Amino acid sequence: MLWGFVPALTWALVIAIATWPLRERCVRMGLAPAAAAALLTVAAGIVFVLPFIFFGAGIAREAASIADTIDQARHGQLDVPSWLPGLPFVGSYAADWWREHFSNPDTSKHLLDQSQSANALLWGRELGRWIVRRLVTLGFTLLTLFFLYRNGPAIAVEAQRLAVRLFGTPARRFGKYSFNAIRATVNGLVFVGLAEGVILGIAYAVCGVPHPITLGVATGILGIVPFGAPVVLAIAALTLVVMARTVTALVLLGFGLCAIFVADHAVRPALIGGSIELPFLWALLGVFGGLEAFGLVGLFVGPAIIAVALTIWREAAAKRSSPQ
Repeated sequence: MLWGFVPALTWALVIAIATWPLRERCVRMGLAPAAAAALLTVAAGIVFVLPFIFFGAGIAREAASIADTIDQARHGQLDVPSWLPGLPFVGSYAADWWREHFSNPDTSKHLLDQSQSANALLWGRELGRWIVRRLVTLGFTLLTLFFLYRNGPAIAVEAQRLAVRLFGTPARRFGKYSFNAIRATVNGLVFVGLAEGVILGIAYAVCGVPHPITLGVATGILGIVPFGAPVVLAIAALTLVVMARTVTALVLLGFGLCAIFVADHAVRPALIGGSIELPFLWALLGVFGGLEAFGLVGLFVGPAIIAVALTIWREAAAKRSSPQ
């Protein structure tokens, strides 16, 4: 019965755990639990909705531009870029291939004309359904979040009692590890990665990189993974190089690497602290394994689960190797 609401419940739990210190601060300032819950829930709704509207509109505009380019290629109206023949070794071959496939109406139509109006209509309907489902999930997430903020202490006590009864006294300690891991994952991995995406997205736009919002979103998502953001940064810089803007590419690359270095070696360790210590491989497996298993919320849940599992492993290994 509740299976369809699991994503909303999981999102609400992750957000509540990550932002619980704010709730405690509001209560210490004199706000009633219900008033603090209402205030933080409204703030969470604003924080989540406004960026998605902004970035969604930007990506939609850039998607329209990409669709126009594909349409030009389909009708054989896409000219050879001025920089393509100048590429070393392969420039002339690449230019000839481009003329044959994208500047020839017959060949380009055969190559690219795979979409029909009926398919486009079906895609539009599916997109509309997807948006409605996400809005419903967001609504139930905020509703659940309000009750977690308001009744969180009582829920935590009951959950702890149940866990101890089922798994013994270590459950209390491992529960604390899991909460710290989720909070550290959200603050240190996800928020820092998204901040990298915003900063570098602005840098892409200033430097004139094509489709800066799309690249910024990709930087933010891959910035959660170690060495993910530099990959997108390198692609953006390479794009400027092939556009014959080498100096701008070097400036972008230098600024981006400095921003990523500060984020990864100063901001991220300060936010994570000693809560979780994930090696590169396990962080990678946690992020992508979480995405595969739980969807987008797996970005938060996956690394937290890996962190708790590694904590249990290290604790058990330390006890095993200690002298009896």
